[in-house]
Amino acid sequence: MRVVRHMVVHGRVQGVGYRAFVEHEALRRGIEGWVRNCRDGSVEAGLAGDADAVAAMIEACRRGPHSARVDALDQRAGSEDDLKSRRAGELFSVLF
Repeated sequence: MRVVRHMVVHGRVQGVGYRAFVEHEALRRGIEGWVRNCRDGSVEAGLAGDADAVAAMIEACRRGPHSARVDALDQRAGSEDDLKSRRAGELFSVLF
């Protein structure tokens, strides 16, 4: 079953390779979506795919890369509109 989730990750998640980590993990799991830095220092992402794959992805994001420190991960159900930020033709986009 396909699900769409929106998440915001707080902690030391900018300047530590967190977006690249999210992109790598998403592509490895066949997840569609995007990730971007936010002005407040958090990282935001939209994820879509098989429910089990998305759940595993969110758990991986709770850990992040070794150089990151995840203090909190807020998530909610998303919609297909949440995926519109992705660049055309890309399965997963790292946005700036």
